Amino acid sequence: MNEEQKVEPTMKRRSRFVVAGTGSGSGKTTVTLGLMRAFAQRGLKVQGFKCGPDYIDPTYHAAVTGCPSHNLDSWMTSNDYLMDHFVQASEAADLSIIEGVMGLYDGKEPLGLTGSTAEIAILTDSPVLLVVDVRSMGRSAAAIVLGFQQLEPRVRIAAVIVNRCGSASHYETVKAAIEESCGIPVIGWLLRDNSLSIPERHLGLLPAIERGELEPLFNYAAERVAEGTDLDRLMAIAQAATPLQNPPVELGLLGQSIPIDTSPVIAVARDAAFNFYYTDNLELLVRAGARLIEFSPLRGEGVPEQADGLYLGGGFPEEFASVISRNLAFMEDLRAAADNGMPLYAECGGYMVLARSLTDRAGRQHEMAGIIPAHTVMLERRAALGYREVTAREDNLLLKQGEGLRGHEFHYSVMNYDNTQRSYAYDSKGRGGSQPEGYVRGNIMAAYAHIHLASYLPAASRLVEACRLYREQRLQ
Repeated sequence: MNEEQKVEPTMKRRSRFVVAGTGSGSGKTTVTLGLMRAFAQRGLKVQGFKCGPDYIDPTYHAAVTGCPSHNLDSWMTSNDYLMDHFVQASEAADLSIIEGVMGLYDGKEPLGLTGSTAEIAILTDSPVLLVVDVRSMGRSAAAIVLGFQQLEPRVRIAAVIVNRCGSASHYETVKAAIEESCGIPVIGWLLRDNSLSIPERHLGLLPAIERGELEPLFNYAAERVAEGTDLDRLMAIAQAATPLQNPPVELGLLGQSIPIDTSPVIAVARDAAFNFYYTDNLELLVRAGARLIEFSPLRGEGVPEQADGLYLGGGFPEEFASVISRNLAFMEDLRAAADNGMPLYAECGGYMVLARSLTDRAGRQHEMAGIIPAHTVMLERRAALGYREVTAREDNLLLKQGEGLRGHEFHYSVMNYDNTQRSYAYDSKGRGGSQPEGYVRGNIMAAYAHIHLASYLPAASRLVEACRLYREQRLQ
């Protein structure tokens, strides 16, 4: 009997590991991207995952691997959903690489694991590859790894990569110290190399990725990582990961599947200005019966004619405000959609575009769609950051009054409303307390929060059902 036959039928083999850091800036993103590209160059299908709500790193992953990356967030979604999603999304992959967030144990709570890389490693029962920045230290590196090893026994640190070594002899010093004190193999190292620095998260980053300008960096990272890392040993660690079982997730809450010829069409704005979408949000809309069609306002496209609903995600519309403003077809289609009662859902950047104007950081004002009676103004300092728990103030496209969703908010703008009566979409609760947020009117709903539909599964069905009803009315 071979090894595969010994596995229970309900169990799923998933070769995987988590790349974690001792803290932000330790080099885990560089290592992750280098490993992803290096394994892909070996002919493996690599699937990327990102711990937490971040959008930028998954964009890197997609560029390096050639397939969409998925977020794993243990606060926004249930543990059962997270596990089901991970098992399903990794099914076709030869190797899944999960990039952590911040330091291994950093999360939503000072004394807990919620929202941390460690929690994701425990939930997915994944071995951890710890990235340690060893600049200006020798044996002290062992003390750092030992502390990470002992803080939480349920986390299995299977191997270490040491980053920013001064020389080969420096590497041998820290390797010997870590392995002797911790019993954990050090399987790779990187020299200090400014050429390996991932660009800062400036607002032109995503267009640069789309144009392929970072390909040389990705290939260089893969070359350096492969040169200093025992990839065969790391792959063996990944393949030895415990088989996983699909938990029973009530995806039946999404409703019955709809024949493709009667499925409502949701148009999704997708380009460098509108690109912040959780992959599984889109998948959940499809599971609920929608057919998605992408279009690009930056390429001069308007809303597709067959659209029965519209989803404007977040991104960086402020960087392209003049281009968006000049796309008269897009602006006119937005206004017509709103006037005709088409379901129109917008988050963050999309919310900004529905306002009357957008003032960029240079003080230039650009005319926007004018659907929401407000003016967006960009600030030099961040206006909001953090998890949000939102509760509907009245029935809307996603929720009944009193129902809630979880999400994340991150923006550098404020929305200044005119002196008109405003209906808020949510009560939004974060670290600073609760406050009303967003805008709702008829089939229009918009807010700053990037919500995760898996935090309340009926929400996806509600949006698709609204689009189906609009479709029936439109075709009468």
